[in-house]
This record gives sequence, structure tokens and C-alpha cells, in this order.
Amino acid sequence: MTHTLGIDIGTFESKGVLVDGGGRIVATATRPHRMLVPRPGWAEHRADEDWWGDFVHITRALLAESKVDPKDIACVAASAIGPCMLPVDAQGAPLMNGVLYGVDTRAAAEIEQLTATIGAERIMQVCGNALTSQSVGPKILWLKNHQPELYARMAKVLTSTSYITWKLTGEYVIDHYTAANFSPLYDVNALGWTDALAPEIVGLEKLPRLMWSTDIAGHVTAAAAAETGLAEGTPVTCGTIDAAAEAVSVGVQRPGEMMMMYGSTIFIIQVTSDPVRDARLWYAPWLWPGMHASMAGLATSGTLTHWFRDQFARDATFGELAAEAAASPKGAKGLLCLPYFSGERTPIHDPMAKGAFFGLDLTHTRGDMFRAVLEGIASGTAHVLDTYRELGAFPDRILAVGGGTKNAVWMQATSDLCRAGQIVCEKTVGASYGDAFLAATAVGKALPDQIVEWNPVARTVRPDEVAAYARQYPLFRRLYAQTRDIAHELGGA
Repeated sequence: MTHTLGIDIGTFESKGVLVDGGGRIVATATRPHRMLVPRPGWAEHRADEDWWGDFVHITRALLAESKVDPKDIACVAASAIGPCMLPVDAQGAPLMNGVLYGVDTRAAAEIEQLTATIGAERIMQVCGNALTSQSVGPKILWLKNHQPELYARMAKVLTSTSYITWKLTGEYVIDHYTAANFSPLYDVNALGWTDALAPEIVGLEKLPRLMWSTDIAGHVTAAAAAETGLAEGTPVTCGTIDAAAEAVSVGVQRPGEMMMMYGSTIFIIQVTSDPVRDARLWYAPWLWPGMHASMAGLATSGTLTHWFRDQFARDATFGELAAEAAASPKGAKGLLCLPYFSGERTPIHDPMAKGAFFGLDLTHTRGDMFRAVLEGIASGTAHVLDTYRELGAFPDRILAVGGGTKNAVWMQATSDLCRAGQIVCEKTVGASYGDAFLAATAVGKALPDQIVEWNPVARTVRPDEVAAYARQYPLFRRLYAQTRDIAHELGGA
């Protein structure tokens, strides 16, 4: 039993890897799926098709490609987008599509209601986080308010990873890192569920059992073995959110180390020795007891680049668009882009924020606009890093990962605007590789420090001083502030 299997369910694509005992990837597989947007501000996945269906497809593809005997797999670990909200019935069947993480802003009224009723200060004291579109508690309350018949049939509330784990093992579990996003239902001080703040949301018996990410949740059942091709009885970890597994994949493990994930969204995790609690950021216990995580995330990043290509560059590949952006001067000839096409998460927490291009004239090209998109995302990232600076919690090292690391314009603009270097490791597979490593540590096949041997550093992106950015970044910040009221009025139309 020398191999471990890691699978990650992403926003637009799922990925899986099978690795040997030294961290060598022996097989990879991917499967795309769609994010459903049935209404503005909503974002959904189909749990059986997009989450479990992808897991089954990828597992079978990995086994077929590698020719590894399923009995030779020591442990399986999964991660997935999160935090999500999926109500299931008494048999574990989904009652609706899974409601996605902070990009889904349907519960804005419930966030406002709960914050007013409980009090923002009290929520921070107990939960370590303000209520935002990232919080699952308000989305459960939204279900109660808007779909009472489904709410009445709900036996459990799961997230994406816990649904996969249930399908594999028959156990309803969730890791502490993910559970901390269920505010106001999780007490970060007691490391447990609480109904002290808002008992009207849901009974605690309907929430999954809490575990640490590398705890063994259960073993592959006969039914799951028949579907996936895995061996019955294979250990399965509790799992975690994709971003945490992605951080593990590039060696983020010590206080002061930060992951910057270039995916459908920019997501940031910094491991800290003490809690960093600020309403502009997110907090959670880290994957192991006694460690903490400070997180941040934009609402649209890779998603915005996909939107731009689909609307304005269907004839071009991302590589060709990146080349056009590289031909545009830094600053995109004075063009600004507010990347708030799905509202914004940290640090402004404004679900009503709107995307915008500002400064267009007849000389601007598609390449200028695509550079402005990348620089707009980088400016939003710089706003987050400036928040860490203000809190005295700026990282010692930033390790970059994700598909966006292949885009040199995006990477360099981010380093330049954030005034910080970025380290890129040899393997940028991401969360699925981190899952495979977490699976190995769960069953004693690897020690946490060995990730640096599994995935050594390949290169570093160093920041440059750019006069155009020194001029335009403050204007980017002002553009949001000066158009906020207009955006909110448009959103209320």
C-alpha cells in the first residue's frame, strides 16, 4: 500500500492525481463542469453530477491510466470548493443544487438581519469572522425563509467535501477549517458547533460531525467501491476546502507563510501562530490543532478572464490573449478595471459592488483591455495585502499556485502592485496534489515537513517599481469608493 489518491472538485474543473510514496505523480486526470448561475448573484453546482460524478470519473481514469492495483492505495483524500451549502434528506440525497461559496450572494438580507440581531462585535468574539457572503449560516437561513418545504425535509446540511466523504464512507463529517465558515454556528474559541447566537437557523444535530482534516473519517464502502473502482475498506480522510489543500501542496505550513492561489478566484491563506481576527479578512483554525489561518479571497479572478475570453475573444486562446496583454504597456494606457463582476469578498465585503472598465478611449485595444483585467485583479489582490500590512501581519514568504501562475503578465503585475515576491514550486497541480500528501500523512506514509521534498521551489517572481502602477493603484481604490453608491443603486433596480 504505497500510493495515495487525491481529488479536488473545483469551480469549473475537477482534478485528480495518484502519487507514489515519494510524491511522484503516476497519473493525472481532469474533468470540466459548469457553474450554474440561475439568477444574478446566485452560483450553484449539481452535487451528484458535478461533485460525485467528477470524483467517480476521475478515480476510474486514474486507475486505468496508472494500472495501479486499487488495493495498493493506502488512503484517499478529497477537497472541494467551499464553503458550500447542500441540504440532504434522511437518505443523504441532495434536495437542491449545492449553493456555492462567497461568489453566491443570495443571502445578503439574512446577513444583514443576523448581524443586526446578534451584533457584529459579538459575532467576531465567538466566530472570529464577520458575516459575509462566504458564511454558510445565512445561506441556511435563506433556505428556511425562501424554501420552507425543502428546509422541512432537510436531515443534514453538508458542504461539497463532506458530501464526497459521505458518498465514499457513509459518514457525515466536516473538518474544523471548513466548519469555521459556517458562522454564526461555529465557536472558534471552543472549536465546536454552537446555537448560542442564532438557534433559529438550524438544529445542531443536522450539522456534520467535526474532525481534523487528516483524521480518518471512515473507509470506502462496498457501494462506493463498485462505483469508483477503489478497494472496499480503503481509508478516507475527513478532507478540507480546496484552498487549504492547495496551500499544503506548495509547502505552506509554518507561521508567516502564505499561499496565493490563482484560480477561479484569488484565494489567500496565511498560517499564523496566533489568531488574526479582523472583519475585513477571514479566520479559521488551521488543518492541525494549535495552528491558525488568516484568509482572504476575491470574488472573480480566473472567472473574469474566462468571461472576457467568452465575450470578446472567442477566436483566441488564453496564451494568445496573454501575448496581446504583454504587448500592452504596464498600466494598459491609463485603463482601469474594477474586477467586481460578482460583487467582492475581501477586504470590502460588498456583494453589490460592480465591475467596470474606466478610462476607455478609441486607442485602446483588446490587449489593453485584457491587461486591464489582469491588473484589476492584481490591484484587488494588492488591496488585500495592504490590509495585512495594516494589521502587522504581512507574510514572510508568498508561495503562488494555480493555473494563473502560467500567465507571466498576471504574475508580474501582482508582484509589482503588491510590492512582494512570489515563489513558484515545481508542481503547480494544486489542491489534488495537496490532498494526496495529506492522505499520506494521515496514514503515516509521510511527515508534514516532507512536502518540500515532494515539491521543491522552481522559480521566484520579484517585484519591480512601476511608475504607472504608483499612479493608478490609488485611483483604482478611489474609483470603487466614488462609484459605490451608483453600483448599489444599480443593484437595487
